[in-house]
Amino acid sequence: MALPELPMADSPTPVRPSRRVIPIAAEPAAPSGGGLFAAHQKVYPRSVRGVFARWRWAMVFLTQLVFYGLPWLEWGQRQAVLFDLSARRFYIFGLVLYPQDLIYLTGLLVISALSLFLFTAVAGRLWCGYACPQTVYTEMFMWVEHRIEGNRTARMRLDGESFSLEKLVKKWFKHVVWLGIALWTGFTFVGYFTPVRELGLAFLQTQMSGWEVFWVLFYGFATYGNAGFMREQVCTYMCPYARFQSAMFDRDTLIVSYDGARGEPRGVRPKGSDARARGLGDCIDCALCVQVCPTGIDIRQGLQYQCIGCGLCVDACDTVMDKMAAPRGLIRYATQNSMAGGWTRAQVLRRVLRPRVLIYAAVLLALTAGLLASLVVRTPMKVDVVRDRASLARIVEGGQLENVYRLQIMNATERPQHYRIEARGLPGLRVASSATVEVGPAQARWVVVGLQLPYGSATPGSHPVHFDVRAEEGGAQVSEKTTFLVPR
Repeated sequence: MALPELPMADSPTPVRPSRRVIPIAAEPAAPSGGGLFAAHQKVYPRSVRGVFARWRWAMVFLTQLVFYGLPWLEWGQRQAVLFDLSARRFYIFGLVLYPQDLIYLTGLLVISALSLFLFTAVAGRLWCGYACPQTVYTEMFMWVEHRIEGNRTARMRLDGESFSLEKLVKKWFKHVVWLGIALWTGFTFVGYFTPVRELGLAFLQTQMSGWEVFWVLFYGFATYGNAGFMREQVCTYMCPYARFQSAMFDRDTLIVSYDGARGEPRGVRPKGSDARARGLGDCIDCALCVQVCPTGIDIRQGLQYQCIGCGLCVDACDTVMDKMAAPRGLIRYATQNSMAGGWTRAQVLRRVLRPRVLIYAAVLLALTAGLLASLVVRTPMKVDVVRDRASLARIVEGGQLENVYRLQIMNATERPQHYRIEARGLPGLRVASSATVEVGPAQARWVVVGLQLPYGSATPGSHPVHFDVRAEEGGAQVSEKTTFLVPR
């Protein structure tokens, strides 16, 4: 057997092929505040005057006049608008609604949704820019901040300063005023569910219920946090409308737009000089449009989901164009098609009335008319019929077969009413108990009613019958179907 040859000591060592080495370098440390998410940069909106700024303040006054003033408005001997959950009554001026009238709330929500679709299809986020509670209260809180801490530059300087007595006084005074507005807002909100005058008296006597205190504080601190601290973050990150608005936009929707063909290239130039002769556009890159934006975006970068369509950048840019002796409208409400095609204002307005908008408007008008008509012809009473389960059918004195029912009669008017109860559906059927019932204003009453029929006059089984309840004043009538049981 042959043995394997062993390598000689002086034989050369076999050379292995070299391998590529990938160098591993340490990643530089992230700056402070870094991580998965970018640090939030506080927005310091600049005050501006103009057409759209005045419209925003007009909506602030209008919405808050309604919100704060409506609970104090009286209608007859009660609060004009009151949602009395404990009594299950909803008072809206002359209307008294019950939980059974939930269809009206459904109709109101559908109309609100369609209105949002219509306004968005026509001119984008009008609701967000002018009437949304987040926008309104943020505007109020920023006004307080401006009056106490100063303009944009002063606020930025104050926040950048180290601690001082002036900074402490201004900050604390601002937050005290904010808390006052927020708590008054929470108190007003609860005043829609508890009579506001009674609520105020209970507050002065420290007799508010636990739930009332909870909702005043909850709604108040929600207002304080959202309008005082979160501000544009609510619109950017929390509001779902910012995310799905693109589904309701098209190229003929009026949006705040920057005319890049006219404004670019940007550059500083002396007042009154010819921008085209210098090879520049009308935009002087002053960044005022960015400084006045409540959400801190640059509209010159195109439409962004953070834009709430408030038009403040339009006011700022028009002011600059006036000073530079240039035409207004570098930033304006326009459509994407009009910007691309150079349309006139008349062409834009004609295109706004497109089929999509007309369909929304027609459906909205029909639903609104239907809801109003339903409220006008609404019967001011309701009746529920419940069979007495303890006694389905029995023979009483006089050879009469009797079925017993419980009727709930609800008076939806604000004066006492007398109701007459009648029955029909079988020959000889009559109401055994009192046929007249009195119900107080905006009250409900349960009434036990017996229906009697001569024994043997009807075949055994279940027979449909109707209760007719008629108001003696006004003639309103409600008919409710039930069954009359004849035993074998």
